[in-house]
Amino acid sequence: MKNSNRWYLKLLAIIILTIAIPLMSRGISCAAPPDPVVFIKEAVDEIILILQDEKLAAPSRRAERKKRVVTIVEKKFDFREMSMRALAKHWRERTPEEQDRFVFLFKKLLENTYIAKIETYSGEKVVFKKTAMQGNKTIVYSVLVRKTLETPVNYKLKSNDDHWMVYDVEVEGVSLVNNYRTQFASILSKEMFAGLIAKLEDKVGKEAVE
Repeated sequence: MKNSNRWYLKLLAIIILTIAIPLMSRGISCAAPPDPVVFIKEAVDEIILILQDEKLAAPSRRAERKKRVVTIVEKKFDFREMSMRALAKHWRERTPEEQDRFVFLFKKLLENTYIAKIETYSGEKVVFKKTAMQGNKTIVYSVLVRKTLETPVNYKLKSNDDHWMVYDVEVEGVSLVNNYRTQFASILSKEMFAGLIAKLEDKVGKEAVE
């Protein structure tokens, strides 16, 4: 009877290991996305450190400072997803080449606009409030505190495999993507897609055209 029990326990152990090892392997290869607040906070903290660096504030190093900020933004923002949402139904009507061109120009426009705003940083604090998660999407609520003035800034994120990416930003309740969608729809109702591209090229500057 004792030998029978030992054999049973060994068999049970083998079965548990056979099930557990694949589960552990899947857990390692398909890691869950990190905390979305941590994901955004890391980017915000990195950018603030760059903006607080007095050496990078020198006119001769402004380009370097911009490049560093852009590098951080590119790691956190899904510009293709933002482009698709901004063009809405018009996205499907474009060829792959036209889509790529639009993504490139829209990305440049957002980077220039975003960096122009954050370069006015003068010691404001960013306070993270809460998150609201639904499926593979979440909203990170934060407040930009400037003296007695608080500006709500909410980040909309979507998980891609094992990481988050920002696909929209709301400032005081106004969606960045929705705002551009309205502008682009107005232009496309009067002009061809080529006209929209021409306006974007003019807006972002000659360096984006090359």
